[in-house]
Amino acid sequence: MIMNEEEVKKLIQQNPHLKEYLESIKDKMDFPRFYSQVPRELRDEKYPNLIYPTKGTVFIHIYRLPGMEEIEYHAIEPSLNDEEKKKRDMIMERLYEEAIKKKEMRTNEEIRELIKKMMDKIVVVSEKKGDIEEKKGLFGKFKGEKIVLTPIEREKIEYDIVKSIIGGGPLEPFMRDPYIEDVHVITGQHVHLVHKVFEMVKTNIFIDEEWAPTFSQEFSEKIGSPVSEGQPIADGTLPDGSRVNIIHSKDVSLKGPTMTIRKFSETPISVTQLIKWGTMSAGIAAYLWLCLQYGRSVFVCGETASGKTTTTNAIIPFIPPEKKIYTAENTPEVHVPHPVWQQLLTRSTGPKESHVELIDLLDAALRSRPDYIIPGEVRGIEARVVFQAMQTGHPVITTFHAGSVTKVIQRFTGHPINIPKPFMDNLDVILIQMAVDRKGKRIRRVLSVEEIEGYNKEVDAIMSRRAFEWNPVDDTHLFRANRNSYILEEKIAKNAGFEDRMQIYEEFDLRKKILERMVEEGIMDYYEVVKIVWSYYREGIDGLPFSI
Repeated sequence: MIMNEEEVKKLIQQNPHLKEYLESIKDKMDFPRFYSQVPRELRDEKYPNLIYPTKGTVFIHIYRLPGMEEIEYHAIEPSLNDEEKKKRDMIMERLYEEAIKKKEMRTNEEIRELIKKMMDKIVVVSEKKGDIEEKKGLFGKFKGEKIVLTPIEREKIEYDIVKSIIGGGPLEPFMRDPYIEDVHVITGQHVHLVHKVFEMVKTNIFIDEEWAPTFSQEFSEKIGSPVSEGQPIADGTLPDGSRVNIIHSKDVSLKGPTMTIRKFSETPISVTQLIKWGTMSAGIAAYLWLCLQYGRSVFVCGETASGKTTTTNAIIPFIPPEKKIYTAENTPEVHVPHPVWQQLLTRSTGPKESHVELIDLLDAALRSRPDYIIPGEVRGIEARVVFQAMQTGHPVITTFHAGSVTKVIQRFTGHPINIPKPFMDNLDVILIQMAVDRKGKRIRRVLSVEEIEGYNKEVDAIMSRRAFEWNPVDDTHLFRANRNSYILEEKIAKNAGFEDRMQIYEEFDLRKKILERMVEEGIMDYYEVVKIVWSYYREGIDGLPFSI
């Protein structure tokens, strides 16, 4: 993970802006360590000092010096001097002239490709500096003037144009950084981020009060939901699936425009990674593996930023590979590796009659004959359709905002969802996950896994049984329902053909060993985990790349 000296030299040589930055800080601090990947263990360092690459030519320097109150996150990106800005403006003017002649561009990739082609047409690359290459035509008029750039200038200016037109503008480095979870923008302050390793960090990007309203409006147009004084709040998604919330008007947001971006992760975190981090135990993962293989419904519940979607994505590979999966979401956050995946999104733009709500997609799911229905999140009356689906034999995985089993039941059976209490036994498992403070650290943990047994008419209550429980003292998970699990014995073993229902625990122990071996072998890549789980489905233990 730490780069060797030759790799670092090569990076510096290929990226003059990185070299320039390192020169600027050499008198303030030690030379930073370079990482190709940032290990989670670095979060325990009191004074970190490291640089890592993101996509393209952007690098991130994370450091904290003695006397600094918080860790700083410095984005190192190509920047333009005054001469380069003049050339950029000349190129932009020509780009707009050329773009008018082109057909309408619908996707960011099409626009990105157009910018590259137009740059090729407008620019000539030469090591010799100059402003314009003049080509005279008839009557001495200029015909096809080209702007001369050095290779470095070409790269810097193209980056600047792309980030301005289709990228995140000043937020572009964060869009390229795979370690960012949330971006928090408040006018008149430095942008803050939630980093996957270092948690909340302050960046070197400052949002100026005079410029913030313009930036807010421009960014809202990129998510297809323009803001104004009359429409001060906007929600939308970026092309990569990241969620964006903008509050524009100063009447509503007193400091000026604010923005929150929840980053979309291209590659999900694997279940083995969650086990290694301690989010869940191998036992909980093995239990969920059995539940999802045998068509049980699981609700992943917790408060905001507790990691519900991360856990959901991590356990989806436990569904057998031949199953048809139907997902319905407001924003695309659920990741499904299965070949038969029907991925549906709501639509809230355009005329009201053309809107498609989550409840419409869930109604359609019942007619699509899926093996599993996965709404990214349920909040309101669409939960009625979810329970209708479970009642008709369609297992469901979804996330829900609630901090305990009692609150889950109260919210589902209360207004406005109003699920009849006897219907609650269509749900099998409720997993409660939270972000908790333990010994000065913010960690995510599965607090409990609860089994729903059914409705007790005599006491008018939903009966549940705790299968797993987190012990905060030693940070371990206890299998309370070992040899006493209602779901494993009554809902799985009974219907799966086990002669003795207690044999299900032998299968549980085997799955647990498989997961523990994967963690021991360092198999953390999401797709590698998918491959091993599915090989086990097809070939049993003979399909595993290690011995048990």
